Amino acid sequence: MSDIRVGLVGYGPAGAYFHAPLIHATPGLSLAAVVTGNPDRQAEIVARYGAAAVSDVRDLWERCDLVVIASPNRTHVSTATAALTRGLPVVVDKPLARTAEEGRELLRLAEERGLMLTVFHNRRWDGDFRTLRRLAEDGRLGRVLRLESRFERWRPVPKGGWRETGGPEEVGGLLYDLGSHLVDQALRLLGPVREVYCESDVRREGVAADDDTFIALTHDSGARSHLWVSSVAAERGPRFRVLGSAAGFVKYGMDVQEERLRAGMTPGSPGFGDDEEERWGVLGTDDERVVVRTEPGAYLDFYRGVAAALREGGRPPVDARSAIDVLTVIEAAHLSASRRIVVHLS
Repeated sequence: MSDIRVGLVGYGPAGAYFHAPLIHATPGLSLAAVVTGNPDRQAEIVARYGAAAVSDVRDLWERCDLVVIASPNRTHVSTATAALTRGLPVVVDKPLARTAEEGRELLRLAEERGLMLTVFHNRRWDGDFRTLRRLAEDGRLGRVLRLESRFERWRPVPKGGWRETGGPEEVGGLLYDLGSHLVDQALRLLGPVREVYCESDVRREGVAADDDTFIALTHDSGARSHLWVSSVAAERGPRFRVLGSAAGFVKYGMDVQEERLRAGMTPGSPGFGDDEEERWGVLGTDDERVVVRTEPGAYLDFYRGVAAALREGGRPPVDARSAIDVLTVIEAAHLSASRRIVVHLS
């Protein structure tokens, strides 16, 4: 069978460091064309991937069988709508949309057309999160009572760009960006949420969107998730601290795959997703602890799942409904922070 031709919209950090190399490394997919108006990026696309570089999304439709949207957040809904309307299945980088209702409208359109719509929640395939899910499923934690999860950075000087300087129309800020990942992981591990509380701040000069945010979720099960995203963390906490009725799990350090993608490492190369031994997590109690080897990270599994869904007609790797659930929580978090209230979802 011929490869599925992929058209990629956007070649900023998401497109260049994540989507393009992952698509290129996935059997059955071929990066056919990329939309970017930057001449230097256009030259890189041609040289590195042999793909066409086009300046306008309207030049993409006839060149591809699948559209991947990695352009700024404010363009996700309009570009996905245009692609679905033209009969093309779609992958959207997170967040799927600005609101849950916008996400539902996209899903309705995809279902009406009989087309795949999926969302790049790649952090489901982080090695540390895969490890945590295995420990929970194997019963080694007992009943999970509390999840503490952090994406913290020390960036006292803003980098600039729409994620930091844009207003609400840009769908920027850490809550939509890294917060989407943390909320998604919490929902995958602990299930639906009934209450949301959020504290959200802008700490740095020249920044218009949140750069220091805390979210507390109460799940239907009674478990709680405490989630932090910050650009002003001079001292970072653990990536995960999870407390169960039988044991706890603590893990420091970020998943290695983003770092290696940014360094130009090929996603399919041996050891690409392997964590460094000194960063493996610890499982146990005050009485006894054991070091737990980190599961290999597996971002390629997302695009392998996309290829399989399109060829075999199966389920996509991320159900768009789960991405809409994430947006429901994020909207509630924004409301909670603005009104200083606990928002009840059920």
